[in-house]
Amino acid sequence: MKFFEILRMALGSLGVNKLRSMLTMLGITIGVFSVIGVMTAVTALRSSIESGLSFLGSNMFQFAKFPVTGGGNDNSRRRYELRRDITLDQAMRYQRLMEEVATTVCLKVFDRSGPHAAYKNRKTIPGLTFTGTNEHFITANQYAIATGRNFTAGDIELARPLIVIGQDLVTKLFPSENPLGKQIKVRDRPYTVIGTFAAKGSSFGGSGDSIAMIPITRFLSDFGSERVTVNIATQALSQTIYNETIDKGITAMRIVRGLGPEEENDFELYSNDSLISVFAKVADIIAAGSFVISGIALLAAGVGIMNIMLVSVTERTKEIGIRKSIGARKKNILTQFLIESVAISLMGGVVGILLGVLGGNGLALALNASVVFPWDWAAIGLVVCSAIGIGFGFYPAWKAASLDPIEALRFE
Repeated sequence: MKFFEILRMALGSLGVNKLRSMLTMLGITIGVFSVIGVMTAVTALRSSIESGLSFLGSNMFQFAKFPVTGGGNDNSRRRYELRRDITLDQAMRYQRLMEEVATTVCLKVFDRSGPHAAYKNRKTIPGLTFTGTNEHFITANQYAIATGRNFTAGDIELARPLIVIGQDLVTKLFPSENPLGKQIKVRDRPYTVIGTFAAKGSSFGGSGDSIAMIPITRFLSDFGSERVTVNIATQALSQTIYNETIDKGITAMRIVRGLGPEEENDFELYSNDSLISVFAKVADIIAAGSFVISGIALLAAGVGIMNIMLVSVTERTKEIGIRKSIGARKKNILTQFLIESVAISLMGGVVGILLGVLGGNGLALALNASVVFPWDWAAIGLVVCSAIGIGFGFYPAWKAASLDPIEALRFE
């Protein structure tokens, strides 16, 4: 028999029991969907990770009380909470020690309560990124001034009640007027708008334009310094002396923190590379979890394929006997049943790939990442589905091919 004739007969047999075939391939679809969906989302996020996580400027590194992950579980976080806060005096002393090494040292504190801003009878929604910082914020965090001006060293020294706002605040509070010189309130404190940020856009579900910053000295004066820790971002003069600058920065931090030679660091250091590394570790854990889930689903689906094929062999015993009696060879029967099991597996795999790509890219779009199609994972998925079809379909196919034609014809 020609291969294409065997293929036609195999697909025709599947068409006779459409519902059973669809239910059998559903397990394959679920398994493939889980891994392709996760890997599509991870691939899409990796493609935009440079812009999404690189919130520090080039050649920047940062010191903080807490690690970038926030401290992990309760026990680990408790360890970091017991550390001394990095005070403004310590941060400013660090800045003086680094004057000959780095021209950009950004000091910043954050209001974690997510307040709103108000102007006359207009208010923003809660969740504002409210920051106390110095004149180096725009360099350290890759922002630009659209209108007005940035802070000066004098504004920081004199703790002036000034504020620079993002485009979300401009749109909401000043839809038809110039915000410069106007007075807005944040946490019931008045600040005069001296500048606006250029549009930053969104990344990973958060808006970079819902931001307002005031001088760090004013922030601590208005809201107090108790339980407030300062983050310190430093920019190396060039990539060639980046590592050297980090070493000098660590030494300076140890000095201002009053640490002895044998004491370990009581602060965290991170950079764009460390942020990317943290994301990569999280992505690997998610991918490993999806592999385990999809592996279990595919194993169950493979057992289902074997079971359905064995049922099919039993139901078609007389048909097999007739085909053998008119000249069908053992390899023809084996090939037909293998094609049926592989076809079920591949159809489930294709549906799972399509659903996985749609689901993964849907998540990526929600997080403002680029859309991708993971060709490599799709190819691996098809190969795995083919292997499942062959592996779990071989025994039923071999059993069908090994039937004695006379006994098969007697089967009722």
